[in-house]
Amino acid sequence: MKQDIQEILFSEDVLNKRIKELASEISNDYEGKNLVVVGILKGSVLFAAELIKNISVLCEIDFMAVSSYGSSTETSGVVRILKDLDNSIEGKDILLVEDIVDTGITLSYLLKYLRARNANSIEIISLLNKPARRKVDLDVKYIGFEVPDGFIVGYGIDYAEKYRNLPFIGILKPEVYNK
Repeated sequence: MKQDIQEILFSEDVLNKRIKELASEISNDYEGKNLVVVGILKGSVLFAAELIKNISVLCEIDFMAVSSYGSSTETSGVVRILKDLDNSIEGKDILLVEDIVDTGITLSYLLKYLRARNANSIEIISLLNKPARRKVDLDVKYIGFEVPDGFIVGYGIDYAEKYRNLPFIGILKPEVYNK
């Protein structure tokens, strides 16, 4: 797998350090609130797990699965909900955990979808932000790192369901996904 990586952007140590910083900020912001951390499957699993391990306030965790890519490298623009939340979010403070904000289309759709459920608040945390590809204006409250416009993989982020298990984040060589 490593031979398919053009460049390592963030090592496991760098990722863990930044996630601890984000968790500390979240813990301060959500003290005394009814926090529900909602991981967006599958890409956010590693990030969400590490994040909640380091959040020091009481919180619930839930997951949603959405699809807008399939096995393509470009979003289709059509968002499908594959798995919805298990519990009500009414009156709760929701923190959507995303692996990467790219075009913003998926998160924009999710925000509209979830706002209809009367949550107290809904904020977004994304491990990675790729502003060069943004098509929809989004307010992402917590951002781990800005990334360049390359095909990012590792630490939960995939290409065609592969490379999620890399312990770092890197850029995939173009010849790998242009086959």
